[in-house]
Amino acid sequence: MLASIGARGAIRLNPLDGVDEPCKSVDQLKQQEYPPMTQSVSIPPIPPARSERSPGVKLVIAVLIAVALMVPLLMIYGLLWDRQEQAQTAQASIGQGWGGQQTIAGPVIVIPYRATETTTVTENGKDVTRTVNTIRNLYLSPQTNIADVVIKPEKRKKAIYETVVYESQIAGSANFALPADIARFGVAREALMLERAEVRLGISDARGLVDGNSVSVNGTPLALQPGKGLLSTGNSGTFAFVDWTAAAPLKVDYKIGVRGLGDFKLIPRGVDTRWTVKSSWPNPSFGGDFLPAKRNVTGSGFTATYAIPNLALGQAQVLTGDLSPPVTTNYGARGGPAYAEPVMVDASTAPGAADNSSGGTAKAVAISLVEPVDLYSQVDRSIKYGFLFIGFTFVAFLMFDIIAGARVAPAEYLLTGIALVLFFVLLLAFAEVIGFTFAYMLASAAIIGLLAFYSAAVLKSWKRARFLAAMLIGLYALLYVLLNLEAYSLLIGSVLMFFALAGVMYITRNIDWGGLGKKDEVAA
Repeated sequence: MLASIGARGAIRLNPLDGVDEPCKSVDQLKQQEYPPMTQSVSIPPIPPARSERSPGVKLVIAVLIAVALMVPLLMIYGLLWDRQEQAQTAQASIGQGWGGQQTIAGPVIVIPYRATETTTVTENGKDVTRTVNTIRNLYLSPQTNIADVVIKPEKRKKAIYETVVYESQIAGSANFALPADIARFGVAREALMLERAEVRLGISDARGLVDGNSVSVNGTPLALQPGKGLLSTGNSGTFAFVDWTAAAPLKVDYKIGVRGLGDFKLIPRGVDTRWTVKSSWPNPSFGGDFLPAKRNVTGSGFTATYAIPNLALGQAQVLTGDLSPPVTTNYGARGGPAYAEPVMVDASTAPGAADNSSGGTAKAVAISLVEPVDLYSQVDRSIKYGFLFIGFTFVAFLMFDIIAGARVAPAEYLLTGIALVLFFVLLLAFAEVIGFTFAYMLASAAIIGLLAFYSAAVLKSWKRARFLAAMLIGLYALLYVLLNLEAYSLLIGSVLMFFALAGVMYITRNIDWGGLGKKDEVAA
């Protein structure tokens, strides 16, 4: 721009673009204010660069948080056991008014006999031998014992807890004969008090007896009396007097109806024992010392046939001492009974055998009406897979952090892990009310939805959140399959873990775990 000085001190500005501006006087130019040429411009401060952790440090942090989450998982185990105890308490309260686990033994004919015992005592420093006449019992098992057993199941509830009870009807016939060589058992024929003989039936919990019980000998009904059962049932049961002076063979017909809870046990006594057990319950469990010779289990119930000879029992037909109860041991999540190897017991230690020498330990068969799905055992098994959910989810977050550059803070790992642990609490709470399957679907849907929305914010991408949700859906579906395929769960789970580890190793094969990661290498 060119400037020229005209008249009266006016200055004319001539811009190069040919446009004339109005002339201004020197005074006007002096009065006009212009910003100083050295005026400073404020610049906002630049925040310091955020320090980037190495992939190895991020891995260590994720592992430490995952290990810390094992503590709440163990606390959930404690909660599970507490709920199991409450369920068993409710089950026991139902059994108080209904009847507990039932063990049925007999019939057995008990014959008192006179015996002479010789004892030696010390009097005034000298050994004195004395002979004492006592009355002891002879236990005679039947030649044959054939019975039909019908078990009618029923479900009972108390509060939110449900258990299976049953009413069993036993109708049988037993044949007895006094051995001609009775003296071989150490008892003289003339010592037997056959007019005071008794027919005994052992019933472990007599509270469960129902109406309609009967015993008849050779077609003649006998009046049942309370108590005086057999030692193998804790001396609980019922008996009837029978005059066997003639010593002729006896045919004992009996009908016993009992209500019970849990296992139903039968103790075989005799030269030949044959039982046929029927029930409408489709999920039986056969245990004890003998398994059925034949069994047929369908969706409408089961039929089991037992054939047990005395050679398998290892017991003589005539015993001068009763059999002690079967030896049991506890196992499993619910503490169910299982039979151990029978052991011989001495008379002085056998419960209830104050004056009878033990004839050994009874053997028994056990039939359980088990639930098709025990929700507590299912929840217990699912908790054992909890570390898999935490591990897979943390690995996904770690891969997004290291490879994709989505920064995941330790607090976000922790909150995600707590949500995964919360799944098992929801599963247990809902399973007690609506059943395991629906509880599993509801709890898994809630946790998957929660983590999908949260991971979208953490990973800054809905695409990544959808990937994480799909992975969780696959994990929960896999766990449900493993819980139902009990026999192959370990095989399938270990193979899938192998492929998952191989995939992670392949994806992370080029990561510098000690450096600042792939992102910094690209920037360099």
